[in-house]
Amino acid sequence: MTVDGEPVVVVVEDDPNIADLVDMYLRQDGYRVYQAADGQTGLERIRRHRPKLVVLDIGLPGDLDGIQVCRELRASSDVPVIMLTARDSEIDRVLGLELGADDYVTKPFSPRELVARVRAVLRRIERDPRADLPPVLDVGPVEVDTARREVRLHGAPVAVTAREYDLLRYLAENRGLALSRRQLLDGVWGYDWVGDERTVDVHVLQLRKKLGDALQVATVRGVGYRLD
Repeated sequence: MTVDGEPVVVVVEDDPNIADLVDMYLRQDGYRVYQAADGQTGLERIRRHRPKLVVLDIGLPGDLDGIQVCRELRASSDVPVIMLTARDSEIDRVLGLELGADDYVTKPFSPRELVARVRAVLRRIERDPRADLPPVLDVGPVEVDTARREVRLHGAPVAVTAREYDLLRYLAENRGLALSRRQLLDGVWGYDWVGDERTVDVHVLQLRKKLGDALQVATVRGVGYRLD
């Protein structure tokens, strides 16, 4: 949702100092921000305000931590999620990405970096379809509808996250080419993205789980992936 021309962002963070700092930097960059200090309130804010993006802390207090909130969100929504974590643990980061988070930032972080990540995620999601491409990319029984930003398997819609859609679309646009993880990160996550290249592996794994054998993504040893 956009309010008075300002894209809405919901920040779910229990530390008021961090929440207020993120709020201030996002507002300065032109976003309308709503805060929540726990998971349940965060879900209520998200349902009420229908944000363009959610900034979500993993270590929330109470019965709903950030991982559980992300799981509940993904059951009914593809709103982009950037996770904040104080845990410098690969397991937490990979789990968050497997559940459908679009990006993560490890505390302590620069507020300017977080704002840049927000902009980058929204740019990828809201970019116009390429004029020289057909509106629907057919990959066997899998269809990538670039106008509707929808993935279909045998004609039936399949729920994918915004980042999974962007990755599948990029592979479809470059069908038959062996693409390195770095090329995929640059093309899907953006040149300014900084993080573990294994992020690509996690998202490919999720696409394989959701689309099964219908998705012919080959692993090219020592390189990356190729969509056949």
